[in-house]
Amino acid sequence: MSIMTVAEMTETLKSRLKENRFRHSLGVAETAAELAARFGVDENKAYLAGLLHDCARQYKNEDLPAEAKKRGIPIGQVEETLPLLLHAYVGAKLVGEVYGVTDGDITQAIWRHTVGGENMTKLDKIIYFADMTEPNRDYPEAEELRQFAREKSLDEMMLKGLSESIKFVIEKNQPIHPMTVAARNEILANLRLKK
Repeated sequence: MSIMTVAEMTETLKSRLKENRFRHSLGVAETAAELAARFGVDENKAYLAGLLHDCARQYKNEDLPAEAKKRGIPIGQVEETLPLLLHAYVGAKLVGEVYGVTDGDITQAIWRHTVGGENMTKLDKIIYFADMTEPNRDYPEAEELRQFAREKSLDEMMLKGLSESIKFVIEKNQPIHPMTVAARNEILANLRLKK
């Protein structure tokens, strides 16, 4: 498959997602590009990863386990409980299948955008944080997180974002993904070493 232009990818994505999910994807793409400029990351990669991060949301939550199995993606205990999380992993495969994107940096950022992980790259962190803070997000902590994006380091932003995510999951009485805990612990340790 040949790689589509960004305009073609945008049109294809628009035809596959609900309107509000597509609008969110555009917001994440723009926010990711802005963060990439601030933190010295390739803005085009950030835009593309942000644009396509939710491409697997074209599937219903109950269909994601079958889509994951089809692609050989292991399903952990937390994903069995919350199949929505599988959209990140399926999306990381779908970008190659549908959009012709095979760049490992982009696919990894899509894979990690929901629960994070250890050894996150700057691009991984940018997509994770842009997903939480794009302009269409409207929840009580969103503006505080956007303020962090304007003033703090990337790791300080991520620590706040991961902490808020864990609090949200606890409030909903859902399991916390071990990769989210690992990401937070690693970033916290790195920040303490810098002091």
